[in-house]
Amino acid sequence: MLDQKLLRTNINEVAEKLKRRGFDLDVKKYESLEGERKLLQMKAEELQATRNTRSKEIGKAKSQGKDIAPLLAEVGSLGDQLKEAEQALKKLQEEFNEFLLYIPNMPDDSVPEGKSEEANVEIRKHLKPKEFDFEPKPHFELGEQLGMMDFETSAKLSGSRFVVMYGDLVRLHRALIHFMIDVHTREHGYKEAYVPYLVNQTCLYGTGQLPKFAEDQFNIQEGEGGRQGMDRLTLIPTAEVPVTNFVRDKIVDEELLPLKYVCHTPCFRSESGSYG
Repeated sequence: MLDQKLLRTNINEVAEKLKRRGFDLDVKKYESLEGERKLLQMKAEELQATRNTRSKEIGKAKSQGKDIAPLLAEVGSLGDQLKEAEQALKKLQEEFNEFLLYIPNMPDDSVPEGKSEEANVEIRKHLKPKEFDFEPKPHFELGEQLGMMDFETSAKLSGSRFVVMYGDLVRLHRALIHFMIDVHTREHGYKEAYVPYLVNQTCLYGTGQLPKFAEDQFNIQEGEGGRQGMDRLTLIPTAEVPVTNFVRDKIVDEELLPLKYVCHTPCFRSESGSYG
């Protein structure tokens, strides 16, 4: 979620930047929700202040032997009004949060504008693509022909879009994992981390998977293990989710930055939808 202070003070600038990534921010809806939120919050605060004042007056009037029945009735009425205002504010805040959670991050000023990959800017090249004097086969065809990739067995076990690997291909798979982690930790100063494969819903909201990509997640269903709501666990769609949440709700001293972690995990996501 974008910083709400930034939205309150620079909503039009934010909207312009988001247009560069093809997102049309509904500024009027934002201003309407923010205006209504302010009014409800002010009303709740005023009711609370008045109720506190009247409650103090009850004790004073009682010590003076005065009739406190009218004050008690007023405090009761204020309590009912306050409850209604707080419920209305809570309902509006939920709607507001839902609106805010769908606003994407703003692109950096260096990002080129464009609606397709044709607008990408080539920064540098490393080596040249290998040229073949024959039509190269895709990796999955080669894997099946060599007896190293078994889609039939994986379909029986798990359904489509899975694979069972054998022999040297599994060794290569493991070697690439170790190679990647070793390069990052030994040559680039990253700290290796091993993280849980299950996280709570707060983690997924914190990294933007929810609510936008809810249909792509694999959940431990509500009711299992007595978990409900934000405590409900979900299989991680990438190691980025638990690792980013290392610093959730923390303020990190600037001298400790950057924090650099490298991690390898399976990535559990259905990717049922298409890009965009």
